[in-house]
Amino acid sequence: MYEKAYAFAIRIVNAYKFLNEKQEFILSKQLLRSGTSVGANVAEANGAISDVDFSAKISIAYKEILETKYWLSLLKDTGFIPSNFYEDIFTDADEISKMLFSILKTSRINKND
Repeated sequence: MYEKAYAFAIRIVNAYKFLNEKQEFILSKQLLRSGTSVGANVAEANGAISDVDFSAKISIAYKEILETKYWLSLLKDTGFIPSNFYEDIFTDADEISKMLFSILKTSRINKND
């Protein structure tokens, strides 16, 4: 999960650079913040000191990827990113969100056992 989130963060940074070249500064900053936060929270979850801490960090990462998907959709629908770029990166974001949700469900089920 960490490697996938890290690779996604690199794509987000590159998207941020592209958007800045197009003179889009507000939405791109939101995308950069939420898109790179996913990997940072996964990294923190890997170093969690308890199951509760792990679950909390994964939960934050999940919320951040959902926010990232929102910004990506908004950037596409306002014409700042082309559809083909959107489809590619959104597919990655969707895959990460499903993985994080699965991890979150499993960690919460195991906590209740």
